[in-house]
Amino acid sequence: RPDAKGALVVGCDSVLELDGQALGKPADAEEATARWKAMRGRAGVLQTGHSVYDTESGRHASAVASTVVRFGEPTDAEIAAYVASGEPLHVAGAFTLDGRSAPFIDGIDGDHGNVIGLSLPLLRRLLAELGVGITQLWAD
Repeated sequence: RPDAKGALVVGCDSVLELDGQALGKPADAEEATARWKAMRGRAGVLQTGHSVYDTESGRHASAVASTVVRFGEPTDAEIAAYVASGEPLHVAGAFTLDGRSAPFIDGIDGDHGNVIGLSLPLLRRLLAELGVGITQLWAD
């Protein structure tokens, strides 16, 4: 697009690594239920790929941020109610820190923004690789 000249395009996507498998969005309620039962009382690593593209220079920078997520032990009834809400079908790993599953997350080790979908510290470093200071993006 001609009006995009000079724009910075940021793209991110996440998967949950559990038992050496990369888990994205569950296909259906049955998979979301099974996943929550498997995650219960355990920890996984949320991996979020970040990429920044500078439309003016054509340069790009990419990296992955990793955050350990420690899952609580929701009951079968709590899992069923959460899955029935539909939320886990729309998010990587079948959970989110800023939604209905938040009470079922005992804690994280790392950047909470990464789990939500965008690591701001990593974004700052990627922008710096492209010669852009993050404060340049601040509007007055």
